[in-house]
Amino acid sequence: MIKKLKEIPFFKSTEMKIAEKTLQQINDLEPSVVNLTDEELQNKTDEFVRRIQEGETLEHIRPEVFAVSREATKRVLKKRPYDVQMLGGIILDLGSVAEMRTGEGKTITSIAPVYLNALEKKGVIVSTVNEYLAERDAAEMGEVFSFLKMTVGVNKPSMSPEEKKQIYQCDITYSIHSELGFDYLRDNMVTNINDKVQRGLNYILLDEVDSILIDEARTPLIISGGESSSSYMYEVANQFARTLQPGDYEIDEESKTIKLVDSGIDKANKFFTLSNLYDIKNSELVHRIQNALRANFIMKKDVEYIVKDEKIELIDAFTGRIMEGRAYSEGLQQAIQAKEFLEIESETKTLATITYQNFFRMFKKLSGMTGTAKTEEQEFIDIYNMRVNPIPTNLPNIRVDDEDSIYWGTRQKLNAILKEVKQVSKTGQPILIGTSQIEQSEQLHQLFDQNGIVHTVLNAKQNEQEANIISQAGQLNAITIATNMAGRGTDIKPSKEALAVGGLYVLGTDKSESRRIDNQLRGRSGRQGDIGYSKFFLSLDDQLILRFAGADKLKEIFPKSEEALNSKQLKRHFSNAQKKIEGFNYDSRKTVLNYDDVIRQQRELMYSQRDLILVSEDLLFVIERMVFRSVDDVLKNSMFLLKNGGFDYTKLTEYINDQWLKPFDFKFEESKLSHLHEKDLAEYIFQNLMEQYMIVRQRLIDSFGEDSILYHERSILISTIDSYWQNHINSMDKLRSNSNMVQYAQKNPYQVYTQKGSKKFERLIVEIALQSSVKLFNNPSAYRQDQMEEVMIEGYTQEFIDKIPESEREYFKTLPQDLKSKIVKNLIQLEQSIAMVESNDQSQDLQSITIDILPDQNLNNSSDEAK
Repeated sequence: MIKKLKEIPFFKSTEMKIAEKTLQQINDLEPSVVNLTDEELQNKTDEFVRRIQEGETLEHIRPEVFAVSREATKRVLKKRPYDVQMLGGIILDLGSVAEMRTGEGKTITSIAPVYLNALEKKGVIVSTVNEYLAERDAAEMGEVFSFLKMTVGVNKPSMSPEEKKQIYQCDITYSIHSELGFDYLRDNMVTNINDKVQRGLNYILLDEVDSILIDEARTPLIISGGESSSSYMYEVANQFARTLQPGDYEIDEESKTIKLVDSGIDKANKFFTLSNLYDIKNSELVHRIQNALRANFIMKKDVEYIVKDEKIELIDAFTGRIMEGRAYSEGLQQAIQAKEFLEIESETKTLATITYQNFFRMFKKLSGMTGTAKTEEQEFIDIYNMRVNPIPTNLPNIRVDDEDSIYWGTRQKLNAILKEVKQVSKTGQPILIGTSQIEQSEQLHQLFDQNGIVHTVLNAKQNEQEANIISQAGQLNAITIATNMAGRGTDIKPSKEALAVGGLYVLGTDKSESRRIDNQLRGRSGRQGDIGYSKFFLSLDDQLILRFAGADKLKEIFPKSEEALNSKQLKRHFSNAQKKIEGFNYDSRKTVLNYDDVIRQQRELMYSQRDLILVSEDLLFVIERMVFRSVDDVLKNSMFLLKNGGFDYTKLTEYINDQWLKPFDFKFEESKLSHLHEKDLAEYIFQNLMEQYMIVRQRLIDSFGEDSILYHERSILISTIDSYWQNHINSMDKLRSNSNMVQYAQKNPYQVYTQKGSKKFERLIVEIALQSSVKLFNNPSAYRQDQMEEVMIEGYTQEFIDKIPESEREYFKTLPQDLKSKIVKNLIQLEQSIAMVESNDQSQDLQSITIDILPDQNLNNSSDEAK
């Protein structure tokens, strides 16, 4: 009932009621704001910041801030934001999705909510789908923000960590969405807390929010590292796959999965000289074969990926854009490289990973804007707790959306499109032809070339020229073929001459996997009340029908014809197939989220532990906890327990002495341990281990200072956590792959993954504690002065380099290592001497401390080394 009520024009959401009330307040304030001088208007920012710091809420000052923002926009950009744009801005500030049609000015709509939230001085991020849009919006909207005394920066993948840190310190940061996620992951791999580039995840506004939170939700962000592996097995698996015939394997078109049938299994056994392919010892080979099958029979060139500069580039199935810097994981990338006869890269090991869903849900406030989101509102509510609010258009929409024309096959459809384009182009009306795949766009390109039709092509292969090509698509006589990206974020503005002949004609060549994507394509036409026209040309060979509606049966029902098949039944088949795949894709995204939620809890715990170690000035409490956990685990280990009860004290004593006390004079005695009450054993062992550690630790502090020991302990703890965590997430990846196989045993794969994953994590915590404590007790650098100095100098050298002016930093790095070590070693002594003087409150002149920074060098010497 509520859903039906929302579809009635007069039924308004709570957010829209708040927005309309606030809009009235903004309009009431406008006369007084208009009379402010530029200086008075700019000074409002300082006033707002002060009021927030004194306790006023953003909600309370929202009308005033929006009124000031509107006036600033009008003065700087010479455009007064419409009431509907202010409504959209209020919806964004309320943490919802503002659905605004193409051409309604989403970028200007974002100014007021971004300005309001930036006043908290906690940082605001505006995310876009590509770098061009980030730079464009930062430049154009940045003029308004700069006028209002706000700093603006653009985060780019090519930036150094130092540059990124400065950008994130700006009041407002523009960035592509993927780079935000990668920066978060990299921040949780640093070994110095000051090397983090992001500050708190406060407020983010996502442009094209549906593209980011829906379309890309199935693809996790992964930071990988190289791992040695032979390319030979990928090549052999690919050779095997190429010997197969269609009857040797079975493809599920709906889920895009593939498996060998009996004849294929027999061929595999013969090809690899095996008795049983699915023996557990062949699991790695089965994995390679499965990837080879997917690469050869499911992954299509110019659909899922392209080959560019001898490299595999992934294509976003919904937008048609290249997914920069992304690669398939778990060996699929290498299988495709083998298929395309490219150089096979080493299979990578996952170092850090997160889904867009879980990354963006970490922000304190999340909002977004797009032209199409209402059809996915339930998913926005379920996963992101965001409602979708359609914003009224400034002018009525007069675009004509014609009924679909359905043809028997691809050839008939292409001929009909050719005929239509020839007919329409006689008037000079601009035509934008939308395709879902590069393959289709290139088919049309060849057909038009053969028929002498002048046109432009825009797909992932011409991604760099996107903005320029799209900007010209509304001119008289323009014919543009574009994949689904269709210039999102770039308006197609028909010329006056084009509007005189009917405006932009949008011609769709097939239905996509989502009604939302089709609506986006239609929305390229008819912007801001312009005249326009849209129509889809479909066929029974389209992927949507092949995968979800039984194309073969439909072709038996409907006789072959060169003309359109005008059938309501067929149109229902297309509509039902689209709804079916929308549901399938939603389930797929939900599955990704469910699995990632398991590792999300583990990741948050690991990252918080890392941060605790990085910020703590004393790590003894962490070390004590790890030592106790390790001892407790050892005492629960069955290898030290006797069958009739009690401990095998001989084994236990040997193990503890061997693990923790090799470098120490102190050793546990079996006789002493065996006479203790079992419940006192853990505490006794723990106390004695810590006592020995503290003796050595204090000796090192006396020699080198607490900072050096802290650096040493922190390095061991962080490196151990990182190593074991990275192994764990790769183990979880394999567990997920293997858990899908338990369906054959009629078990729930998600439950298996959750149960086994939890046990793995519990074991991980213990292993990290055990290995960390063992390394701390046994690391030779803790007991050999010369090696301890090396560890110290390494840490101080990096700190020293960071303090050198940039102009001299590179020169210092070129100095011989022994000279750098001497300089830094003397600087350490200098710092200790200064600290001693200050701590003793002596009046000694610090200049009298005679330590040469450059040892054994004549400062008048002209050699480069001396300088």
